[in-house]
Amino acid sequence: MAKEPRVWQRMLSGRRLDLLNPSPLDVELDDIAHGLARVARWNGQTEGSHIFSVAQHSLLVEAIASHLDPDMSSPWRLAVLLHDAPEYVIGDIISPFKAVIGDAYKAVEGRLLAAIHLHFGLPAEPSAVLKRFIKRADRQAAFLEATKLAGFSREEAIKIFGRPEPMPRTILAYLDPWPVAEAQERYRERILAATAAPPS
Repeated sequence: MAKEPRVWQRMLSGRRLDLLNPSPLDVELDDIAHGLARVARWNGQTEGSHIFSVAQHSLLVEAIASHLDPDMSSPWRLAVLLHDAPEYVIGDIISPFKAVIGDAYKAVEGRLLAAIHLHFGLPAEPSAVLKRFIKRADRQAAFLEATKLAGFSREEAIKIFGRPEPMPRTILAYLDPWPVAEAQERYRERILAATAAPPS
């Protein structure tokens, strides 16, 4: 039986990550924060002087998740923050194109996420309940980004993402795109805070 080819990505940390068979030992927080702060949501088609990065999106999703569940446990918070972490090496591909690519993309993304979770001490596969919770917060974030940054009408966004839930005004502060360095450091700090928190 033929072995899968190795597809390596060299990181600034010096790590070499095998994209098809990633090891948790080759995952580094600094690489994740650096990459996600430089990956643009919506293919860069957003308003503002800076890109709206996947790092900032992840912090928006965490803020929404905290609103939906003020007693969210630290492992769940960490999983929320890491929900798009594979994009630090494979980029942010818009959902319609993901559907065209099909299962191959999902398989690579799933392996990367499992390795990232294991690196941070989480189960490789989140529970179904946690997946649904993350999806709920993610869709709320996508609705806000679409209508506030990406030029969607409210009606168009409702058709794609569903009707939005009421959110506090403090959430809107996460929709002003940050410079890359700020997004990178704020994301890194939130991950460190979530990993330092005792399990609840």
